[in-house]
Parts: sequence; C-alpha cells; structure tokens
Amino acid sequence: MTSVTEIAPDIFRISTFIPENNIQMNQFLVRDDEPLLWHTGHRYLFEEVRQAVAGLIDIDALRWIGFSHFEPDECGSLNEWFRIAPSAEAFCSVVGARVNMTDFASRKAKGLQHDEIIKTGRYSFRFQSTPHLPHGWDAGLLFEETNKTLFCSDVLHQNGNVTALTSSDVIAGARENLKATQSGPMKNYIPYTSNTESQLNMLAGLKPKTLAIMHGSSFNGDCAKTLHEFAKELKETASAF
Repeated sequence: MTSVTEIAPDIFRISTFIPENNIQMNQFLVRDDEPLLWHTGHRYLFEEVRQAVAGLIDIDALRWIGFSHFEPDECGSLNEWFRIAPSAEAFCSVVGARVNMTDFASRKAKGLQHDEIIKTGRYSFRFQSTPHLPHGWDAGLLFEETNKTLFCSDVLHQNGNVTALTSSDVIAGARENLKATQSGPMKNYIPYTSNTESQLNMLAGLKPKTLAIMHGSSFNGDCAKTLHEFAKELKETASAF
C-alpha cells in the first residue's frame, strides 16, 4: 500500500513498502507552480505512484521529473510518466543526460551542471553533482533552497517499514544497511572514494533542515551532523571489509 506524507512545506513523500525485500520505495512530489517529481519509481509501481501524485496535483501540470542516477527505482517508469504528462521534462546530471537518457528516455533530458538551479515558482532547487555518491558516475543530489530540504537518494538508506519522518537517529539504520551490503552481490552498494568525505561535507555545508531519503525515514533533526556521521560510518565500514 502506498502512503503520502508531507515532510516539509509542499514536499510530499510517496512511499510503498515492499515486504519481500524489507524496503520502502520513496518518491517525492513538490507541489508548486511547476510541480516536480524526484524519483519516478519502478515500472511495476507506476500505477500506485501515479494515483498518489494525482491526489496531489493535476498530472497534466507535472513539469519536472528529476533523479540522482540511472537505476530502476530512480527513473524506471520515466517513459510511462512522459505518456501521461505532456509538459514534463526530465533532468539529471550532464553525464546521465548524455550517457543514459539519450537512449533510454523518449524525450531529451536536461543535463544539469553542479550548482545549476531549477525554479518551480515559489521554490528554487540547486543541483549538486556527486559522482559515485550514492553510486554511479552520473550521480547527483538536489537541494531545495527555501525550506532547505536535501533530496538524498540512497544516502542514509534504512531498511524496514519505518515511520515517514523522524527527528530521532537514522544513523543506526544506515549503519545496519551498510554492514549488510558489505558482503555478497551487494558489496560496495555505497562506495567510499577519495571524494566521499568532501562531498558529504559539502552537502552538510548547505545546512539542510530536512533530509528526504529514498529508502527509510526522512529526517528533520540535526541534518549537518547526521551527514558528517554518515561520512564517518562509510569510511569505517569500507575500512572494515
């Protein structure tokens, strides 16, 4: 069952729990003059997510569809959205637009440079280029500047059917997931590279008030501290295996 929760002003978390994988799949809809959807979700979830979005906005008004990197839960149903949203335009990193979207997407995607801004009306979104964070050459994240929400993709991934929004610790759940993915076929799910710490410090420097997390609870506690702690957890976990 898909649930909808407003986690910050005009930002709605659309969440579907997949029990067989013990994971929540979360998309985020921003309601504004030019509505924005961050993550499309998988194709198999398209109808549930579509119904949730339709309960918040007129689908015809959907203007922007963004995602961090090329992966089914990030952009798997992009072309399905294009079929029902005539004015929608996809955006991602320059690498993602050039390397992946030219073949995958039925409409040309807008490739954003680091710190490039998209305005939706009342709100302004700053794209952050973060190669290999959470993973993929093409990765990037998005920061809403008015209410200071950082759209984190897989950063701070927590498993389980957890609460929609919390001000309690999310590091424990993220640590558990990191350790679980350091063996077997999911090893290095979020790699630690020479740039990881500086990237997370950069994101913490934005001073976000809410972290919109793709898998697990969104967070509205001390976000900068949490991002610094996550950098430490990544480094320690990577060193341990």
